[in-house]
Amino acid sequence: MVAAIRNAIRSSDMSSIRLGTTGIEAEKNGFGALPIQRIPLEEAISLLRKAYRGGMRFFDTARSYSDSEVKLGLGLEGLRDKVFIASKTSAKTGDGLRKDLATSLANLKTDYLDIYQFHNPPFCPKPGDGSGLYEAMLEAREAGTIRHIGISNHRLKVAHEAIDSGLYETLQFPFSYLATEKDRELIEKSEAAGMGFIAMKGLSGGLITDSSAACAWMNQFDNVLPIWGIQREWELDEFIAHIANPPALTPEIQALIEKDRKELLGEFCRGCGYCLPCPAGIEINLCARMSLLIRRSPPARFLAPDSQAMMKKVEGCLHCDACKAKCPYGLDAPALLAKNYADYKEILAGKVV
Repeated sequence: MVAAIRNAIRSSDMSSIRLGTTGIEAEKNGFGALPIQRIPLEEAISLLRKAYRGGMRFFDTARSYSDSEVKLGLGLEGLRDKVFIASKTSAKTGDGLRKDLATSLANLKTDYLDIYQFHNPPFCPKPGDGSGLYEAMLEAREAGTIRHIGISNHRLKVAHEAIDSGLYETLQFPFSYLATEKDRELIEKSEAAGMGFIAMKGLSGGLITDSSAACAWMNQFDNVLPIWGIQREWELDEFIAHIANPPALTPEIQALIEKDRKELLGEFCRGCGYCLPCPAGIEINLCARMSLLIRRSPPARFLAPDSQAMMKKVEGCLHCDACKAKCPYGLDAPALLAKNYADYKEILAGKVV
């Protein structure tokens, strides 16, 4: 009976979601605001306002995304009561969290956040753990400056601990149709616990290139809110179109997904960037997956002089293994860099396509 009800909900209202027990209801297409730090202010404001006009209501950012919060605050000015805003803190102490929150509120031109999340901590913050982090979160919620407490992470162990703790209302975790069974277990577990699930990396850092396939797959999960990292207007247009006409998981799309899974599953860099900064100045999150990017996107930009210069920096790898130690997926980043650089040089030489 429960399965039948869920299927009925999916077929009748594929584009909206209630985020766990938070009471937040939004279109099943959230705006991930990390990429807007890379574009000019006026361009970002225009993009955000178009996103709102197109039906997007959930916007996610972070204190560590340089000027993303500032752009979001200006882009959504005058719309605060019509949107949901989530941000994150990478603070290590309670005082650090309070400082981050004050800055975020000022940047976002608001007196409260709908969701405030711990940003990829290496442990699950809890009351009494000595960090003072969770106590500062509770203090902020009691003061009304945040409404719901969430956690964002890339580590399965921390994600499971957060769900089991009962302390969090939302979990943000990488999730796409390249997800493993272990990743999918988090969906079921968070739903059973009444937690909202915010899916980041829905396009797997650019490796998934068909937004309709990504959306159709996400629409299977009625407790998952995907946030799409958007930087360009044409990207936004695609996701706005999916709000009005949610794509169905047709046999053709399913075949595309299976093809991608066959090609991409395994030891690959997700592009999360937690390995950075590199002491040798290597852009690890791009260089370590260049072989996949150059074959799945228009290759011209990856073969341009600036990209060649970026890849050449791999020659200066210090083999310090700092990136390897920081990778939440346990990848051997130096080995991936070497493999991708060797492949890249062969592509430039015209030996492979």
